[in-house]
Amino acid sequence: MTAVAGTRTAAVLALAVVAAFAAAAAAPGRPGDAETRSDEEAIRATIERYFEGHRTGHGDAAASAFHPIARLAWIREGALTTRSLEEYLAGFSGRPADDEDRRRRRVVNVDVAGDAAVARLELDYPDATITDFMTLLEVDGEWKIVHKSFHVQPKEAS
Repeated sequence: MTAVAGTRTAAVLALAVVAAFAAAAAAPGRPGDAETRSDEEAIRATIERYFEGHRTGHGDAAASAFHPIARLAWIREGALTTRSLEEYLAGFSGRPADDEDRRRRRVVNVDVAGDAAVARLELDYPDATITDFMTLLEVDGEWKIVHKSFHVQPKEAS
């Protein structure tokens, strides 16, 4: 075999290996896909409990989405502000907001890596759009929010 033929054979073999890996990576049902989908569904169910607390005004519904160690952080008037989960839940009124029929909430995206995840949420309210960034961990087989950071963008009065 000549050096040129050997180089061509090696190149073809290398391309075949790369193609095989690419095909395996793109194939549906590869290991981990079902688990990731299952985790994302569980995370979305956790977020739905958080949303339910907002919809109903009941802190208990929201509390079930959080791990007891959870904290909240945001910027208020240029300063870092934090709140414990207990303080946050104490702010629920026990009834829906007067404008609840005009409020919309959605999960923008979920990113999962093993037992850790982040979720970006959008809460579109008549007077503001709130972007929540939730950090979640799978604790004892259940996804829980351990941290919430958020930004409030007020809307101009119309």
